[in-house]
Amino acid sequence: MTEDLFRREHARLVSVLVAQLGLPRLQLAEDAVQEAFVRALQTWPYRGIPDNPPAWLTQTARNLAFDQLRREQNWDRKQEGIGNARDLWMGSGTGEVPDPTDGFGDETLRLLFVCCHPLLSPEAQTALALRTLCGFSPAEIAAAFLTTEAAIAKRLVRARQRIGDLGVPFTIPGPEDLPARLEGVLRTLYLLFNEGYRASSGDRLVREELCHEALRLTLQLTAHPILHQPRSCALAALMLLNAARLPARVDDAGNPLRLREQDRTLWNVAMIQRGVEYLGLAMTGVELSEFHLEAGIAACHSTASDDTSTDWIRILAFYDQLTRMNPSPVIALNRAVALARVQGAEAGLRSLDALALRTTLDGYLFYHAVRGTLSAEAGLGEDALLHFRRAESLATLPAERAFLARRIAEIPR
Repeated sequence: MTEDLFRREHARLVSVLVAQLGLPRLQLAEDAVQEAFVRALQTWPYRGIPDNPPAWLTQTARNLAFDQLRREQNWDRKQEGIGNARDLWMGSGTGEVPDPTDGFGDETLRLLFVCCHPLLSPEAQTALALRTLCGFSPAEIAAAFLTTEAAIAKRLVRARQRIGDLGVPFTIPGPEDLPARLEGVLRTLYLLFNEGYRASSGDRLVREELCHEALRLTLQLTAHPILHQPRSCALAALMLLNAARLPARVDDAGNPLRLREQDRTLWNVAMIQRGVEYLGLAMTGVELSEFHLEAGIAACHSTASDDTSTDWIRILAFYDQLTRMNPSPVIALNRAVALARVQGAEAGLRSLDALALRTTLDGYLFYHAVRGTLSAEAGLGEDALLHFRRAESLATLPAERAFLARRIAEIPR
């Protein structure tokens, strides 16, 4: 229960504190909220869960933030107005951020648009938003960016320093500034959904609560009169089409199931239909984003009645477009899978050979998992074993290790 409460309340609590302390005090707000949850874990099991957990957390976080300010030398002189702000929120007792009638009905979205400030780099925006939005650890953010935890920690420090140096205010951008920040917001929600679709840490491969939270926020974006844009609708379509398949992604033991192994009667047909509708809305303009193409791929999978009827030729065409738009190793890896389904495993392996020449993917689990799969299909048993074992050594989740162990056991000796 506490983990679910943390996911729901973290962004709201940080938003409450930052609204009073100012965005340069973001680190203090995050630390106070984190400590409030630690104290909840320490006291609730013995004293019982309070009648109003969010209010308890809000008050505790406020007290912790004020205590820290009081300990700072000359904080009242250096932070003029903090004392008045403290009186304001200690007197109100509501814990609610004043609604600036900005069209947002959600504190998380407000905070997300604040984090995606144009004075920060796109990478810093997303890392900061993921950290603030749902309390992602540097390790989880690093997995999303395919980089190291140390690099993300430095990125977060630099982002907070820049916020402090520039005195970036905690203000919701005006209507004319919203579109410029939309790209960062959509990118963050996309990564949030992906972390739920395939977790980078913990005991569960799928964290449905993260997927549904990302979907909820994206649908709210599409309801905003200014932010109802083709790329927003395309991301909503992508999430709906992928979320519809969540009930069939793992077996009863929580182990991953490949598409051809999934029970398609468990797929949410109503959600698929809604995803197709949003994909239609995304096609109303001339804009073509990566979200459009990924949603098209998801639609091919979600509308196929069985594995053999999947339109792999069309999927490959989408990946060809994606590769031209964003020649990233991950997209190239997925394209190799589609190519193998159209032209055979050998063609997929040749594509992986070309990819390996221009990138370093030895430390990427899915490169070895794909290479092992295609090698097995091509009858290259020794190569398949080599790559499956390398993937198994890189796996961080028990479900992934179990999945790869089964693949290894399937290879003829």
